[in-house]
Amino acid sequence: MEKEHQIFGIRAIIEAIQSGKEVDKVFIQKEISGELMKDLMKVMKRANINFSYVPVEKLNRLTPNNHQGAVATISPIGFIELEHLVDSTIASGCTPLFLILDQISDARNFGAIIRTAECTGVNGIIVQKSGSAPVNGDTVKTSAGAVFNVPICKVEHIKDAIFYLQGSGIKTVAATEKTDQNIYDVSLNEAVAIIMGSEDRGINPSVLKIVDEKAKLPMFGTIGSLNVSVACGAFLYEAVRQRK
Repeated sequence: MEKEHQIFGIRAIIEAIQSGKEVDKVFIQKEISGELMKDLMKVMKRANINFSYVPVEKLNRLTPNNHQGAVATISPIGFIELEHLVDSTIASGCTPLFLILDQISDARNFGAIIRTAECTGVNGIIVQKSGSAPVNGDTVKTSAGAVFNVPICKVEHIKDAIFYLQGSGIKTVAATEKTDQNIYDVSLNEAVAIIMGSEDRGINPSVLKIVDEKAKLPMFGTIGSLNVSVACGAFLYEAVRQRK
């Protein structure tokens, strides 16, 4: 964790959250208590901040300073509101192409996807606040700096974002093997949002129920799936091909 992208100390973290800093995650020492820690927990829950309990040894590795049992990571970028992203993209006159990531948790996969998204003209990436990979040093490095060029918005729930996009005239297409439809048979040259699932579970079943279309990539080998960043690239470049 880069030192410039971390905050240590319970009071400092509380003040950072209350001031609107983009806090990605807080690491809290196991079995720690006290009134100040209770205050931190209340503030984190109100702001829907991800947190996890870790051994004190992990916190000591993160910082040599007096962390008081809590270290937070802060994002090097700002995030955009979903409504503003959709409205500004439509107003620009282009055919919207959005990417929804359903709880992709690996920072390097996230960075690789952002890099491909920037190269393929994606107008914005939508992620869920909880369960998603943070924007950290690994993300920035793997994205080759593209993370600073592609608008990213965090939402409370992926399903609500999908409903909003659909209500704005944007078709939602889920990348999943749970369909007979090939990606090459799906129209991507209209306003569309492509949904990619997490590394281990894929797209949440409740999300699959509400999307407009499902599509899969043809697989000819013995391996049943692709790395999510590779699969995402295949989907995005099919959108590029159709839009040429």
